[in-house]
Amino acid sequence: MNGYIHSVETFGTVDGPGVRFVVFFQGCPMRCLYCHNPDTWEPGRGEEVSAEALLERFEKNLAFYRGGGITCSGGEPMMQLTFLTELFEQAHERGINTCLDTSGICFTPDDTASAQRLLAATDLVMLDIKHIDDDAHRRLTGHSNEHILKFAEFISEQGTDLWVRHVIVPGFTDSEDEQTRLGYFIGGLKTLKAVDVLPYHDMGKRKYVELGIPYPLGDTPPVSKETAREAYGHILAGIKKRLRVNYRTQ
Repeated sequence: MNGYIHSVETFGTVDGPGVRFVVFFQGCPMRCLYCHNPDTWEPGRGEEVSAEALLERFEKNLAFYRGGGITCSGGEPMMQLTFLTELFEQAHERGINTCLDTSGICFTPDDTASAQRLLAATDLVMLDIKHIDDDAHRRLTGHSNEHILKFAEFISEQGTDLWVRHVIVPGFTDSEDEQTRLGYFIGGLKTLKAVDVLPYHDMGKRKYVELGIPYPLGDTPPVSKETAREAYGHILAGIKKRLRVNYRTQ
């Protein structure tokens, strides 16, 4: 079958381990206020392509991807779950490392068979947890975080390696309490391998201008790397607290 992709990056260095072939899927149900890819929102647009064609592009530069692999990002890759799964399964058959960069919003806790099949062909999930509080998550993205947090737990239960990503957004995710609570939650995920704390930036503003839509965060200033490092410390404190609790209850 074919899927719809927005674009491809042939030399990605921040989308999983090693040098990655990054496939940006078209379509996303989220409307994050700080989204820097609004041109990926609408489904059914972009380039229609097969899994085989993408893997052929990957293998043309195979020498560059030693120690790396394929990352599927977006948009939201799980909106095209069947195509995504086919791509990852074919990649695994060829010995290619697979990484899924997702918000988890498309996970359905009442029907886990399809997600289980996907994770069986996934070496790493990079899960972007936007906010630990459900009401704040709705204000930030337009959606509940309930299924996202359940997906995080499901990934852990399936034994799939997990990296958590969290963006520090002024007025939304910049409080010590929120960051510590997030850390406490992810501290209970058995397969957690890393946490990336990313500072908010406004480099996507020009895309909103080009698309003729208002930029939701207006003149909100970018976050400094120092602020992001402080947030990482708070998240780490929450993780350690959870680990201590887990140790005492064993």
